[in-house]
Amino acid sequence: MEEPITKRFLIAASVLASALALSTTPALAQLGPGEPPITAQTSNSGGPLHPEQRKLQLDSAGLAIEIFPERQAIAGTATLRLTAKAPVRTLVLDLDRNLSVSAVAIDGQPLKAGSWNNPEGRMTIRLPKTIGTGKTVTARVTYGGTPHIAVRPPWDGGWTWSKTPDGRPFIATSVQMEGCDLIWPCIDSPTYEPKFADLHITVPQGLKAPSNGVLKGVQALADGRTTWNWHVANPTLYGVAINVAPYEEISGTYKSRFGNEIPMHFWYLPGPGLEQKARQLFSEFAPTLDFFESVIGPYPFGDEKLGVVETPHKGMEHQTINAYGNHYAKTQWGFDDLFQHEFAHEWFANQLTVPDWDDFWLHEGTGSYMQPLYGRWREGEGVYTAMMLQSRPGIRAKTAIVTGRPQSAEDVYDDKNGRGGDIYSKGSWTLHTLRNLIGDKAFFDALRLAIYGRTDPKPGNFKPLYRTTPEFIGFVRQVTGTDYQWFFDVYLYEAALPELVQKRDGTTLSLAWKTPGNKPFPMPLDVSVDGVVTRLAMTGGKDTLTVPVGAHVTVDPWSKILMQSDNIDALQAYRAEMMRKK
Repeated sequence: MEEPITKRFLIAASVLASALALSTTPALAQLGPGEPPITAQTSNSGGPLHPEQRKLQLDSAGLAIEIFPERQAIAGTATLRLTAKAPVRTLVLDLDRNLSVSAVAIDGQPLKAGSWNNPEGRMTIRLPKTIGTGKTVTARVTYGGTPHIAVRPPWDGGWTWSKTPDGRPFIATSVQMEGCDLIWPCIDSPTYEPKFADLHITVPQGLKAPSNGVLKGVQALADGRTTWNWHVANPTLYGVAINVAPYEEISGTYKSRFGNEIPMHFWYLPGPGLEQKARQLFSEFAPTLDFFESVIGPYPFGDEKLGVVETPHKGMEHQTINAYGNHYAKTQWGFDDLFQHEFAHEWFANQLTVPDWDDFWLHEGTGSYMQPLYGRWREGEGVYTAMMLQSRPGIRAKTAIVTGRPQSAEDVYDDKNGRGGDIYSKGSWTLHTLRNLIGDKAFFDALRLAIYGRTDPKPGNFKPLYRTTPEFIGFVRQVTGTDYQWFFDVYLYEAALPELVQKRDGTTLSLAWKTPGNKPFPMPLDVSVDGVVTRLAMTGGKDTLTVPVGAHVTVDPWSKILMQSDNIDALQAYRAEMMRKK
């Protein structure tokens, strides 16, 4: 049973109603859907902050948004509570210029027109007075228009205005690359998550609007519209999502190994034969959750929900409301890989969040590595190894996956040498190699320190955290008592993979690691000689082994180490040639 509507939500609905006139203004009527194109400022999510933005922290956000499917338009009011970390006279927010601002109020007092401007997607508001250090300010921004339409969601994101097979609205947002400012006025940088957000989403009759966090109630309006009221704690900025369709819902409860009960919900499109498929996917929720809780630790948002919603785009890790558009596909491994991957991000993106996109591999590489680990948990080492080898040809190794410099999401994904793919595949293989090097206990303890800040996480004894690559390296040092900086210097901060140089002279096999810039790389190595495996210490990056004349030698027989491979280089060259001939 839904909770009763509180006074706060009724007030928010009233505020939204005052914004609706914006949707019919002549200025908006002259623009087509999603026009004009977004600016470089808006597309550059996580880019440099304005100096005035650095003086602020975002405490909370109240977003009241009405959706107009037929015109592909929205009207909204955002109420932002901010605290000044230094004296502030100008409030600077990020907002797509497609969304025109019709009114601004500061601490309840309306500002005169001309007190704000937003020429390039970075909105400047002249405050009536300076806000002193430690003081708060509440800004209410009334805005609306035809938001940016996603070109290739979710990678080139925005709003997707689609239709169900029977012609009803099917709408979703996906803004990881471009940022929260395609939906609401925010400070589009990873560390500006609010402590909480209240979402009030109004949709036409017959539609539903599942979103982040806990549903506080659905208000039925006199004309058949409904307002869906949600409350979410510490949402990732690109994880705040709008989803609208004539959904059906499947729900249940997971009894956690940690003693708490977690609500599970799946909103799916109705249609002939689809309920059975939806229920089959829903049946994967509990075992996948059990894997993560048993191997990693408690589900971070158990007091809200495990939520999944069907979307017209492939998928995205929207916090507690993961987007799913995989059409119920199954892999040869027996589970839906899209659902599993996006769900991994509840730990690696939403609980552990990077403060700068230069560390994006901590989201995507770690999330990707959870898939072969899930295969291992389900079926054993053979499936794990097969899944790792399947992903190996995807590593391009032309750009370092960590630069040590601030990066935007575009800097990472638009890298022409394939860094946007390597943060997944090379990141995953780096973790695979690390686990084989330091062992399971140290590996998972380091992960738990990164995710929860402790190795004994339980519901209620941790909070969402920001983590950097150097911090993760420090956790590995902490749990092992050994400095593995050499490992990360080669795998993360260099592009090329380590190469194993082999020479055989009579009965002596000489092995040496070759790395970019001759960086130290004392990676131990297994060598099989006629089926007998010996581990070489490779102290100083080289070692020798006596082998009988004519013996069959295989290095790294279980593919435990990420290294350069002639076979994979040849495969990649062949694939590139085939693409050129198309």
